[in-house]
Amino acid sequence: MIRILLVDDHPIVREGLRALLETQSDFEVVAECANGEEALRLAATLRPDMLLLDLEMPVLDGVETIRRLRQSSYAPRVIVFTAFDNDERIIHAIQNGANGYLLKEAPRDEIFKAIRVTMEGGSLLQPIIASKLLRHVELQRGANHVPVEELTERELEVLRLLAQGMPNKEIASHLVISERTAK
Repeated sequence: MIRILLVDDHPIVREGLRALLETQSDFEVVAECANGEEALRLAATLRPDMLLLDLEMPVLDGVETIRRLRQSSYAPRVIVFTAFDNDERIIHAIQNGANGYLLKEAPRDEIFKAIRVTMEGGSLLQPIIASKLLRHVELQRGANHVPVEELTERELEVLRLLAQGMPNKEIASHLVISERTAK
């Protein structure tokens, strides 16, 4: 059973997401909350396996919530579930420890898949999000400053396949590497 905490400041979104997730026998929504501060408190007491987290919320936003979760002794998996697809928001969420990034327009099967893949230790980004991330990485490589950490050609190859929407298992098969290496 995958225990999920829903974090979104819009009650109708939480209610709809709960109803959608509860159609899956292996998902359990343990709680809902409207801001990052509540999410941190509930995560500490309920210890969910995963948070589905919006970025734009009152009191404490999603990126800061992710950052604080990663600093705590208990760090559940986190999938950003938001309407925001600008490059800066994506990069900040990933840099602060998000395990996945889905837009609210994602089809239900993609949401289910993202949760399961993320719980298995993988990361899932929608192709549009992966493309934006790849573009950011390539821009950083082409910039005149020295990058903090250069990606290898192999890492870029994995990122390109990820940008095409390929899951880790297929990337591993395509590149003839282990799934762990692809991750």
